[in-house]
Amino acid sequence: MRVGVLLLNLGGPERSEDVKPFLYNLFSDPEIIRLPVRFLQKPLAWLIATLRAPLSLKNYASIGGKSPIKAITAQQGRVLKKTLHRRGIEVKVYVGMRYWHPYTEEALAQIQQDGIEKLVVLPLYPQYSISTSGSSYKLLDQMWANDPNLQKIERADITSFYHRPGYIQGMVRLILRELEKFEQPERVHILFSAHGVPKSYVTEGGDPYQQQIEESVRLIVEALRLPNRHSLAYQSKVGPVEWLQPYTEDVIPRLALQGVTNLLTIPISFISEHIETLQEIDIEYRHLANESGIPNFRRVRTLNVAPDFINELASLVQEQLDERVLQAK
Repeated sequence: MRVGVLLLNLGGPERSEDVKPFLYNLFSDPEIIRLPVRFLQKPLAWLIATLRAPLSLKNYASIGGKSPIKAITAQQGRVLKKTLHRRGIEVKVYVGMRYWHPYTEEALAQIQQDGIEKLVVLPLYPQYSISTSGSSYKLLDQMWANDPNLQKIERADITSFYHRPGYIQGMVRLILRELEKFEQPERVHILFSAHGVPKSYVTEGGDPYQQQIEESVRLIVEALRLPNRHSLAYQSKVGPVEWLQPYTEDVIPRLALQGVTNLLTIPISFISEHIETLQEIDIEYRHLANESGIPNFRRVRTLNVAPDFINELASLVQEQLDERVLQAK
């Protein structure tokens, strides 16, 4: 049996001219901005993309002019394939991005061309949200419903891995490595910063995202076994509606007023470097911390291809492959 693994991610612009159309694609998704009147979605997306493009161009320029997410996701796919090969499992790995090339639709076209018979779908978001994994699965379900050829492919969906030991241990290793760089590691305040979502997604839409974020933090703190104080906040708010709080940009000055001078920020919901880590945290929040009176600010790197993490992804895939598939290898 020919087995494929489809890695799903957000995507990101690779050139300056990609920024505005990428933003348009992002805000055209009704799972990102929910409107009571559907026909306003695309005009509003065009307006937001037009207004945000100049600042986004400046932000991307500050990190090299493009998003690294495509290259990192491709690397994750290569390492995952090798890890599964060492376990005696042969797969082809595909990358499908939601809002930029290679689009999910492009990946599925290649999957069909390669004659894949069983497909394990793995969104690269540790915690499930209707605006991330949920949006991608909604697209997949629509494509499956409308394409008899796709319906011939046996599909196994993974929804989250926020609680898996390899994810937790991978985060712990990265945190400990960064803490060692402070003169007094035990006096460092640990700030978990997660990508936010509109509060209504949780309170009205039943999104499990906030609960899974909080559980991730609890598991990591328990595994660290350190006396350090910690906080949880949410970043990347867009638009006038209320998002999950507290906001990271409010928490940092508050910590400074409490006497914190050593701050380690952990991007809890991000597993690869992109604009929210390289620009928003490393540049904006670092500047905010310094201006607020926190001179020692560091940020934990994302997991990328950390061995614990990739091994956990391999285990997730392996669990989805039944005995019939494994015996065919």
